[in-house]
Amino acid sequence: MQTFLLISFGQLASLIGSGLTRFALGVWVFQTTGSVTQFALLNLFSYLPTIAISPLAGALVDRWDRRWVMILSDSASGLGTVAIALLIYNDGLQIWHIYAVACVSAFFSAFQWPAYAAATTVLVPKQHLSRANGVVQISKGAAKIAAPALSGFLLLTIQLQGIVLIDIITFLFAVGTLLAVQFPKPEKLPHSEEPYGWQHLIAETKQGWHYIAQRPGMLALASFLTVPYFSLGVLDVLFWPFVLTFTTSADLGLILSFGGCGWLVGSVAMSTWGGPKPRIYGVLLFVAFQGTLLLFGWVRPTVPIAAFGVFVYLCAYPIVVSSSQTIWHQKVPTDLQGRVFALLQGMEKTAAIAAYTISGPLVDKVLSPMLSPGGLLADNVGRFVGVGEGRGMAFLFILIGVLNLVATGIAYRYRRLRRLELEIPDAIADEDESAAMEVVN
Repeated sequence: MQTFLLISFGQLASLIGSGLTRFALGVWVFQTTGSVTQFALLNLFSYLPTIAISPLAGALVDRWDRRWVMILSDSASGLGTVAIALLIYNDGLQIWHIYAVACVSAFFSAFQWPAYAAATTVLVPKQHLSRANGVVQISKGAAKIAAPALSGFLLLTIQLQGIVLIDIITFLFAVGTLLAVQFPKPEKLPHSEEPYGWQHLIAETKQGWHYIAQRPGMLALASFLTVPYFSLGVLDVLFWPFVLTFTTSADLGLILSFGGCGWLVGSVAMSTWGGPKPRIYGVLLFVAFQGTLLLFGWVRPTVPIAAFGVFVYLCAYPIVVSSSQTIWHQKVPTDLQGRVFALLQGMEKTAAIAAYTISGPLVDKVLSPMLSPGGLLADNVGRFVGVGEGRGMAFLFILIGVLNLVATGIAYRYRRLRRLELEIPDAIADEDESAAMEVVN
């Protein structure tokens, strides 16, 4: 557990450093080009390589030493940041350089996250996995709070080159923590000594998918999780412009900070409480709770209402993610976890890209015109959600809320998903269970 906490601390530092750079480079791209499309492309290039390589990356993670996978992934991402620093120093930074570095970082993150997730299982006792997953979410919540606030301040003081230097230092710290520890090694795969041919890699990649597909409850859980992932993607795209329809950018920063605090509170709750049991109820209950919150899109927003709403919504999110992550940790054999977590990561990124692609055009071309004065929905739906600026986005929030509630209802009625933790045996056992099995044998 101490090893896990040390690694988590290093990853927290790296997340904050990367968040500082990502925010600062996004501001630089927008200020340099004045183009929302160019800004959106930065997110696209940060996701597509991960989706493309994730299935094969998972098979390689299960073959390799997971500690060294994390070391090499962090080092490669750090070298990308060094390249940005050199370009800034020589006054040669261009937009395509940032896109290229984003692609490289996304490529290696396809290896880093499955290795980190799979290593957690062998580093943390079974009974503490929920709390460990809560710690991981604490890191993400802390980064969400610290990175935007600090980056805005640091841009005015040490500027972009100073922020990039901080990012490089955090990468070095993260790699240092990994070099200072050792990971217990899971049982080797039957074919782990075979050559790295494409046929072997593809066959091993399919094993991860087959493990999920042959268990209807796990396949249903993986499919259901795309709903909260998609919903968060919609909010990522629309929440900023939605808030700016009724208040200032200064208030937006305050509201986003409240959202980060909500994520942090939910993560701390998971790390201390461990989450509800059975854990599948934690997933279903809190996704339904998020859907119910989104139904309040009809309310005319104010700064306090928006801050409270995003706080509570993001407070529930790490409970959903940590509860589901613990199920995967317990039900998937350690020698398959790299592949399974890589597939789940690819599904998450795909859902987010779908949200990014659909949300803007749907609001701009369809819902906003319909909810404008004299629009197609102005005299019916408009009576409840209002008409005018921002109401198209509010109506989409309501539709996403309905999607969450309907999906949760269907998932709950599916017995194989609801009884997932009872019907599928744990792939790992705690010390007491192992001792009991030895006595029985």
